[in-house]
Amino acid sequence: MSRSRIIVVTGLATILCATLPLASMLYFSWKRAVSEEQARLAVYAQRAILRSNISLDEIRSALHALEPLTMQPCSEQHIARMRQLTVNTRSIEEVGYFEQGVLKCTSWGHAEKYATQTPIDFVTADGMQVSLRMMPAVTQGNTMVAFHYGSHNVLTVPSRFADVIVEPGIQLATATDQGYVLGDLNGPDPLLIRDIIANPVNSIDDDNLIATARGSGLIAVALEPRSFLFQRLHRQQLMLLPVGLLIAALMIAVVIWAVRRRLSPLGELSLAVKKREFIVYYQPIIELETGLCIGAEALVRWQRPDGSMVRPDLFIPLAEESGLILPITDQVIAHVVADLRATLAAERHLHIAINLSADDIKTGRALTSVQAALKHTGIEPQQIWLEATERGFMDVDPARITLTKARALGHAVAIDDFGTGYSSLSYLQSLPLDSLKIDKSFIDTIGTDSATSSVTPHIIGMAKTLKLKIVAEGVETQEQADYLSRHEVEFVQGWLYAKAMPAAEFIAYYRHNLARHRGETITTEPPVPVSLGDDPPTSG
Repeated sequence: MSRSRIIVVTGLATILCATLPLASMLYFSWKRAVSEEQARLAVYAQRAILRSNISLDEIRSALHALEPLTMQPCSEQHIARMRQLTVNTRSIEEVGYFEQGVLKCTSWGHAEKYATQTPIDFVTADGMQVSLRMMPAVTQGNTMVAFHYGSHNVLTVPSRFADVIVEPGIQLATATDQGYVLGDLNGPDPLLIRDIIANPVNSIDDDNLIATARGSGLIAVALEPRSFLFQRLHRQQLMLLPVGLLIAALMIAVVIWAVRRRLSPLGELSLAVKKREFIVYYQPIIELETGLCIGAEALVRWQRPDGSMVRPDLFIPLAEESGLILPITDQVIAHVVADLRATLAAERHLHIAINLSADDIKTGRALTSVQAALKHTGIEPQQIWLEATERGFMDVDPARITLTKARALGHAVAIDDFGTGYSSLSYLQSLPLDSLKIDKSFIDTIGTDSATSSVTPHIIGMAKTLKLKIVAEGVETQEQADYLSRHEVEFVQGWLYAKAMPAAEFIAYYRHNLARHRGETITTEPPVPVSLGDDPPTSG
């Protein structure tokens, strides 16, 4: 993302940071007001459940006390017993006795009018038959709820099932979990109650705030007008809006800090690692005597989302200094396996050289990453060469341990950019190495009168003394190639042979090179490598 876009985004983010917390606090104050008011209503609903259970327990106990009948039906003793239960039980208004569905007597005396048992609306789990909203045959008073068990029934006022002290304006209703309304308080809309019972959840509609409670096969509903919310909402806003202002200030500060960090080189590099913006280009390694491509060096490239490339010399030092080189190495390993898995599995003599950082060499962590990446791929360990610059060997003992383990696993080990660091003959003798790569800066002196031109043959001689294979980097002229050939350097890489190229182009280049080496008919021209433009003319 360009700096100008970052600035625009920052402006928008600042506006959001200023408005979003305040808007959120307004929203949360509304939600908290609704939640707290519903919690208050739920308490009333729960009390209605408790009151209903008390009434049901009293009714159940009275009916069970009368059944089975142990005295002459409708005798003075029987009527007295029914009257006693009626007077002593708060939830009972009347007790009646039936024979074959016909009322014979009640707690008030013998039935003077012919009355039959009211049709049953539902049966409770413990066998009580319930009739809702029936008219008492004897007293002809208000509608009652009848509970019938055995030969007796009990009448109770519906309000007993919502007999809770509430604030003015609050409505209650209690029903069974099958949807039968037992009683209500303050006259809630029956249709609304029916709909709520069908889906008993706390909610809010255009007119009411709704809370529910469940227990013992019952559902209670409590309602209040939305207008009751405004006082509680005002209290919530007074508490939360200052919090919103504080959060807004903190968020704006974080945005400013993040943008400053994002616009820093380290910030951009960190983001690139997280977004996996690193890709791999492959520079062929050529056997100088035969011209055969025997492998390639994997070179990391930072490709921005807009397609532009960042030169390695601009980010590798920062990555090494910050420790970000470690995840970058992991991404390189993953790309090598994904790009060249099939080719490496088919061509066993082909290898890919992967550069390790000083931290990779010191800790040995990269070996674990390589092992995990190669598992079940068909790629042999010897096809992955590991390269490290002389900086990686400054801590000799940890480096020796890592290199020894790498060779034990089957990897060849090379010292890269030799001559630019701190190595000496005795230093190199103590390390388990397989090859040495001569830095381009020394190859450039071949055929010149430079003061360092005499160093190159000494490096070659040192490598041969140590029985190390030699790879010359940055070969760009035929004169350099001829010189290296005369000095029996085994391998070369550089623009004279090929530039670094994407995986698909390298595979095509390799196949073309292999076909030509085998003397096969070549029907197509080798691919033209894509130049990286800003990259300096080096092998890395």
